[in-house]
Amino acid sequence: MNNRLRTFAAAAALVLAATGLLPAEAAGAGPAECPVLTVSDGWYGDNKARIERLMADHCQDRGRKPVAVFDWDNTVIKNDVGDATFFWLLRNDRIRPPRHGDWATTSRYLTPEAADALAAACPAAVRTLPTATDARCADELLSVYGKGATTGGKAAFAGYDHRRMEPQYAWLAQLLRGWTTGQVRSFARAARAENLAAPQGATQQVGTSQVTGWARYYPQQRDLIRALKGAGFDVWIVSASPEPVVDVWAAGAGVAPSHAVGIRNTTEHGRLTAHLKGCGSVRDGEDRMITYVDGKRCWINQEIFGVRGPAAERVQPAGRRQVFAAGDSDTDVSFLRDATGLRLVLNRNKNELMCRAYDNGDGRWIVNPMFIEPKKQKPGTYPCATTGYTAPDGSAQPVRRPDGSVVPDQADSVF
Repeated sequence: MNNRLRTFAAAAALVLAATGLLPAEAAGAGPAECPVLTVSDGWYGDNKARIERLMADHCQDRGRKPVAVFDWDNTVIKNDVGDATFFWLLRNDRIRPPRHGDWATTSRYLTPEAADALAAACPAAVRTLPTATDARCADELLSVYGKGATTGGKAAFAGYDHRRMEPQYAWLAQLLRGWTTGQVRSFARAARAENLAAPQGATQQVGTSQVTGWARYYPQQRDLIRALKGAGFDVWIVSASPEPVVDVWAAGAGVAPSHAVGIRNTTEHGRLTAHLKGCGSVRDGEDRMITYVDGKRCWINQEIFGVRGPAAERVQPAGRRQVFAAGDSDTDVSFLRDATGLRLVLNRNKNELMCRAYDNGDGRWIVNPMFIEPKKQKPGTYPCATTGYTAPDGSAQPVRRPDGSVVPDQADSVF
């Protein structure tokens, strides 16, 4: 090509780049600048710098977008949006009694003692339960949901796989039976407005109890989500709160409902049922797996990476896993371990998660204090070598590495 043609081609390329029809780097202008984090307060040590390096390494990747997955409650936001919604439902008489007053139909894991306690406390022949004024009914519902026990101290749930299911979390979704998805979103919007408007530390009365009455988005995580998206990452939320609730809150962090995965109900005639969607080998209506510990892995593989059937329950090859992951609890352990780049842990003193994060066998774990009301240093050490791991049957066991060796007890150093 002669000099005149080269000059013409370069000029044409610059015009196309300016109009967005050609990447700037193809016009000889060099790669586009990768986004950086603009909120510096709250980041511990070199965590901010390491995240920025990861984004730079993947900035504007060609081909398939790198994936980033965040847990929601206490990871992107301070406090729990499922709790906030449940409290709002109780204060506004929005929970429907089960058919024929049979509380066993609300969860296959509800114990007979809990079903009897709920039947005794709550009226059956009503359209919605009068929990705004009926403190006895509200207290029983709140105890079963929040403590996993009746007000009389009896276990409320039994017989489930502790690595795939948390019946208390699932029960909130199941108690939404009879409402449409749109109605549930309207409930969540009302709860969201109240909790964001309330001063930090506010409480509210539900039944005879004072419960948390506020929530806040972490500015650092909103900023991180913005930067990751700007760097070309495909950003998702995966939460153990009901999906319509997560949809409402996720939008405030720049994540569309299409990229928010939560507990999903089956539907009948346009209304939610008390049964749940399945994942992997678990079929719809079997109610045996939610977005919880190993269940989060399954739902990520199925909904983000398109893996179907039993294979979704297994760890995938590196090219079909998230590059970045963020979480705060033992419920997030599996999908954090699957991340190939960095795993951001907000320290809430959770045993298994902190054992794995501090052991940091491959150097990809980064620990940060919570951005609002960080936890104090855990006294002593995390019981990694004895009881840090919760097995499927609920028993406490040692935390083990992939090679089977036991993780030694770990001291809390980031707080």
